[in-house]
Amino acid sequence: MDLLNTLVDKGLRRELPTREEALAVLATSDDELLDVVAAAGKVRRQWFGRRVKLNYLVNLKSGLCPEDCSYCSQRLGSKADILKYTWLKPDEASKAAAAGVAGGAKRVCLVASGRGPTDRDIARVSETIETIKEQNEGIEVCACLGLLSDGQAERLRAAGADAYNHNLNTSEGTYGDITTTHTYQDRVDTVTKAHDAGLSACSGLIAGMGESDEDLVDVVFALRELDPDSVPVNFLIPFEGTPLAKEWNLTPQRCLRILAMTRFVCPDVEVRLAGGREVHLRSMQPLALHLVNSIFLGDYLTSEGQAGQADLDMIADAGFEVEGAGTTTLPRHRADAVAAAGCGSGASACGSHEESGCGSHEGGGCGPCGGHAAAAEPEQAPADQARTDLVAVRRRGAGTDLAPNA
Repeated sequence: MDLLNTLVDKGLRRELPTREEALAVLATSDDELLDVVAAAGKVRRQWFGRRVKLNYLVNLKSGLCPEDCSYCSQRLGSKADILKYTWLKPDEASKAAAAGVAGGAKRVCLVASGRGPTDRDIARVSETIETIKEQNEGIEVCACLGLLSDGQAERLRAAGADAYNHNLNTSEGTYGDITTTHTYQDRVDTVTKAHDAGLSACSGLIAGMGESDEDLVDVVFALRELDPDSVPVNFLIPFEGTPLAKEWNLTPQRCLRILAMTRFVCPDVEVRLAGGREVHLRSMQPLALHLVNSIFLGDYLTSEGQAGQADLDMIADAGFEVEGAGTTTLPRHRADAVAAAGCGSGASACGSHEESGCGSHEGGGCGPCGGHAAAAEPEQAPADQARTDLVAVRRRGAGTDLAPNA
């Protein structure tokens, strides 16, 4: 397939595909799917070998967010029956983080619901970062706290943060359809502040909110231009009690095409499989490891993931290996650039806030997006294939008395 040969060649040279080529990946047929995965897998292996980085989420403060992101279970007006609690104490957060580290996680992602941190919140999170680093030698810490004000990224870096996550979530053209309490540009500005402060920038997207192929390509191209070290790809978790509860627009095959397109556009970046993988990829999760080089271990912010041991078994059975703490995640040319900027460990950044991982409040980054007119009608999962039984609200780990899943 000439398209795939061209994309592999460009990926190995870190050359940006054309928009038409990216759209063509999303338009491939199911008969071509394994060819697409194999091609993108060549690019993944060129830059990351067969290593899989494990990341672990700690939800520092759950629920009661004043923002109205449609995809988020923690949003203003959400009726989702999620855990709600205020800030974890530093020792509580460190204990939660230790569970992920014991399971093999290399990075801990500290997430808090809300529009953005106050200066008091920054002081609180800084103490938490210092505690986690004192008690877990060599661990990377990524913060995901919402929109940043001037000087806050610098304070987080001074406290020992390695990265900051804030997702774009969807295209600029559709952003107003999913959130009205802040703008797309607000998100771009926060990613820029984190990068300028010497933090490893992490920013990704949420797929499955009714967006078109053009929207998906727009947001991934925008991410390429922002040049984060890490791009978490979240798939909408349709929580009951949120405006997007009925948006079951994804099939496992479409998810794989989205991941492949992201890899071709961002060939040498840590592409993280984030929230919603268990719900939408299901038994096809192992194929995604040929496209991504990073996943979240265990549970998410407000929903439960598959058992941590199942994640480890999946990685081993698929012929991949967990990335060790002593290994630099990013290819040398990117790691050197991060080190030159003064960023922590030189590894990559974090995922998304929720169901996406770390950069968003829920659903993946700061959540999924609404329905948008598409030039090409995206495939939809038949109504009888909606797996609502796989959307399980988190009832264990941080904010509870039950042991975490890691």
